Amino acid sequence: MSSKPTVSSRMRRSTAIQPSIALLSVTLMATAVAMAAPASGAAQQLAPYHPGSVSAADYQHAESLLGANTAPLAFGASVRPTFLDGDRFWYLSDIPNGTEFVLVDPAKKTRVRAFDQEALARALSTALDSTVAPFDLPFSSFDFVPGGIRFEVGKRAFTCDAKGTRCTASDAGSSLGRDYVLSPDGKEEAFRRANNLWVTDVATGAETQLTTDGIEDFGYATDNAGWTKSDRPVLLWSPDSKKIATFQHDSRGVGMQYLVSTKVGHPELQAWKYPMPGDSVIFRISRVIVDLDGPRVIRLKMPPDEHRSTVCDHVMCGGTFADVEWSPDSKQLAFVSSSRDHKDATLRVADAATGDVRDVLAEHTKTFYESGYNMADWRFLPGSNEVIWYSERDDWGHLY
Repeated sequence: MSSKPTVSSRMRRSTAIQPSIALLSVTLMATAVAMAAPASGAAQQLAPYHPGSVSAADYQHAESLLGANTAPLAFGASVRPTFLDGDRFWYLSDIPNGTEFVLVDPAKKTRVRAFDQEALARALSTALDSTVAPFDLPFSSFDFVPGGIRFEVGKRAFTCDAKGTRCTASDAGSSLGRDYVLSPDGKEEAFRRANNLWVTDVATGAETQLTTDGIEDFGYATDNAGWTKSDRPVLLWSPDSKKIATFQHDSRGVGMQYLVSTKVGHPELQAWKYPMPGDSVIFRISRVIVDLDGPRVIRLKMPPDEHRSTVCDHVMCGGTFADVEWSPDSKQLAFVSSSRDHKDATLRVADAATGDVRDVLAEHTKTFYESGYNMADWRFLPGSNEVIWYSERDDWGHLY
């Protein structure tokens, strides 16, 4: 029998997915229409609207209902997860006295603080020589590293032990979460330099160059969609921390975009590659797997993909490399190739050792295919030779 993943027949009977927010919007709209439609004759009793009759008190009341004023009245209203191994995740939550970092383990059904914020605040106060409040910590993102956590305050990176009792400053100039990606085991940091990919040993600070053929306009892991760009590399570490899935970003021949600042004195010019609607030459990505053993670059045996994903109009969506997923054993890489117009999406699986690629399924729509918001709604299940795939092919959202 074929070992190729197939769409699970057990899931074809799934019911339509109708997001609660959409139902709520429809309900509110219907309620608003019903309330706006007066009973017979009642409309004649309503006073006509005169803008001049709006008082300062009316404006103050309206202002009091704006989001900036109502947000502090609700706590724990949103969850933006940062996923970890084992399907665990952490998120930042509003509480009455500030914010807390919450760690969730769905398998164990636990929800606890990610670290001791009171202890860390005391240790960080000592390291910074200033007072730090435990529920107003000067950072909003962190990484788990062996024996503790790592985060950035200003231009300095700090590593604190698991109990949060001791914090030490790392080398100046590190930009956590902005220009490097930490490996799952917390031992290596991948970053870009001169169009190539490098890693830094967290413990020793030793740097290793992984690629050597990156050039201007054809560099590795480049984060540039035209309308947004950064120095952060676009890549995904394998679960065993021995491989990196990324690409060479081809912007050769793509037109330029220019912005001139308007200020007192000499203006500043910004210029970067940016494909515009109608351009025949656009960004393309040549997918690769970088094996740290060697190191060596395994090029996937397929033509370059157009710079798109099914999650957003970029390949970096929600802060992560979108539409890419490793198998738990780090031997296979599943990904989606999406067309420039978002009408065609093809799920593919690559052999991480050889670069061989096989097509699993394809989706075509006359309008626009989007698998999810900030996160793809498909999953690769190599253990059962299946995939979970989101589709609106019958005009309703289903998981197949």
